[in-house]
Amino acid sequence: QVQLVESGGGLVQAGGSLRLSCAASGRTFSNYFMGWFRQAPGKEREFVARISRSGGITYYTYYTDSVKGRFTISRDNAKNTVYLQMNSLKPEDTAVYYCAADLFYDGTTYRAYDYWGQGIQVTVSS
Repeated sequence: QVQLVESGGGLVQAGGSLRLSCAASGRTFSNYFMGWFRQAPGKEREFVARISRSGGITYYTYYTDSVKGRFTISRDNAKNTVYLQMNSLKPEDTAVYYCAADLFYDGTTYRAYDYWGQGIQVTVSS
């Protein structure tokens, strides 16, 4: 089992940047596929970005279209942490952001991930 704790959220003006962190504890972090999701009020949780688990020197990343070129997911296995660097933020990025982990699933369906953080609020003002 793995425990996940997000940090780094807050209020930012449109065009600004934030970096979210997700610290993991428990089992071997490098074995997990990691993802970021978000949920706006009244909407279903949606995929944002994911990163492959350790399998060599290259990590594979994937993003939803609306954040491509603006958000970057990365991981530091030595620190048991996954990051989401968010640049050029827009009001429509406002949501609660969640970190997720799974040993076997490497996809975009939130229901398939086994482990979740508590979520952290990101608010982008216009």
